[in-house]
Amino acid sequence: MENFIVSARKYRPATFDMVVGQDVIVNTLKSAIKNKHLTHAYLFCGPRGVGKTTCARILAKTINCFNLKENGEACDECESCISFNTLRSFNIHELDAASNNKVEDIRSLNEQVRIPPQIGKYSIYIIDEVHMLSAAAFNAFLKTLEEPPAHAIFILATTEKHKIIPTILSRCQIFDFNRIRVEDIIGRLMYVARNESVSAEEEALHIIAQKADGAMRDALSIFDQIVSLGGKNITYRDVIENLNVLDYEYYFKTVDGALRGDLSTVLLTFNEILSKGFDAYNFVTGLNSHFRDLLVSRDKVTLKLLETTESVRQRYLQQTGECTADFLYKALEAGSYCDINYKKSNNPRLHVELFLIRLCGLTENNSGEPEKKKQQVKPEAGAEDDIALPSKSEIIRSEETGGAADKRITAATSRATAEIKPPRTFSIKDVITEAKAPAEAKSGNVGRSGADADGDDADSADTDAADAGIPPVELTEDNFAIVWKEFRESFSNEGPRIASMLKSLKFNLEDDHTIRIYFSNASQKDLFNENYRKRILMLLKKRFLENDIDIETVVDVSETRETPYTDEQKYNYLKNKYPAMKDFIRAFNLDFT
Repeated sequence: MENFIVSARKYRPATFDMVVGQDVIVNTLKSAIKNKHLTHAYLFCGPRGVGKTTCARILAKTINCFNLKENGEACDECESCISFNTLRSFNIHELDAASNNKVEDIRSLNEQVRIPPQIGKYSIYIIDEVHMLSAAAFNAFLKTLEEPPAHAIFILATTEKHKIIPTILSRCQIFDFNRIRVEDIIGRLMYVARNESVSAEEEALHIIAQKADGAMRDALSIFDQIVSLGGKNITYRDVIENLNVLDYEYYFKTVDGALRGDLSTVLLTFNEILSKGFDAYNFVTGLNSHFRDLLVSRDKVTLKLLETTESVRQRYLQQTGECTADFLYKALEAGSYCDINYKKSNNPRLHVELFLIRLCGLTENNSGEPEKKKQQVKPEAGAEDDIALPSKSEIIRSEETGGAADKRITAATSRATAEIKPPRTFSIKDVITEAKAPAEAKSGNVGRSGADADGDDADSADTDAADAGIPPVELTEDNFAIVWKEFRESFSNEGPRIASMLKSLKFNLEDDHTIRIYFSNASQKDLFNENYRKRILMLLKKRFLENDIDIETVVDVSETRETPYTDEQKYNYLKNKYPAMKDFIRAFNLDFT
């Protein structure tokens, strides 16, 4: 029975021209060999299965070739090339750093480096998975790597460049290998299929290339697996069944159902996917990729980003013509949300079904017509239906006047409905109007509500408008007490300190035009004179008949003198003010010190 050789080994590139998907690196190495610009250390890094070790072997073989071709390739006919091809070359040494990562292994390598080559000009040392070396082994390797013998060349290969210490990286010429494109993998698989007399559908090879995720070795391994199942004929159906890949027909069917708003078809399709053993999360990620492919298919510039066969490409172009950009944007947003929160959900199936329901709800934006925005109908000026509720002060005033102010409240709220304005703070004008509301109702004069006036408290023009139609009254202590209370409450939003100060003030009427206000200290007096004296005077002159009203502010000396400052004064003050404290002090044998 003939021994089977896997395709990854059988079709491993033997020359630079056979390397797939690394054209820039291959051309650089060939140019360096041709111009004799070889460095003493190379570092090949990149994902698995992209040709790092293969290129290292080809480079080692080509360097020692006696008869290089004009294109920079090895001749495969000289003694050095023949010995390399038959695996008996003594000039090329390979070391697996994963199993030889100790300091002793590197010391042995350092001793071996001193021996010159038997045939050829160079001794090449290929160290695979070099990132597996220990820190001590790296340090032992540093001196040899920096100043090797003239005949020694090191080629290091790794999949994790970040694990290599910087002192090693700085001594190497670094080549970063890229993932192999899907088109390049398909072309290589077609070459292998022809040599093996295997008939393969292009869609089947495309699925294999996608599953390989940029690794040629993985693609060839999957190819051998499919050939073992289906023989000399590889079909798309065999590939998706063998690799447990979800058929892209389900994605096209799901999107078609969402475009029609056919929720039943979409949910039944999802149920069929689950019944076949596919994971719901794989379906979500695959559907998101499908939406991405539909989006890049909308523009000829981005169409090159669609990695698929020509027949499937036409299906994408057909379906994307039925979708609007807004639908695809919202579908991708909903899919991304489902993807992120899938692992957090306690009911994953319901979570995905809610995502599908949202997709079917997006069809209103995909009908080709612009989405109709909801119009907010504003009530006409003067309309008395659905008006804004009156303020608390308006309700109280209306109850006190027996409904006399209903017409003014209705007019004010109707205007507020017709032209909505941001909420306004309670001002002194409202205080003035509300304080005189009972008098207005009795006299038949109803002024404008504070809700109808704009501006701040200190604006004299607005205050005049608010006071229009309010008759002044005689200045008495009772009338002043009412106005003072309303004035004090109007400043409650300025903080508890101001409210407490205004509440604690005492006053008396000295004569027909002078009001004396008493303060407990000079700081309160200065604060009142600077911020509130002018406001209360303006208010009083408009509310009372007397035009020459004046306010006299004084500090209550009796209160000041009684205020204790020292510990002994405080002690005596409290003891005299609260007689029971004497018994308390005596019971606990206390003192002020």
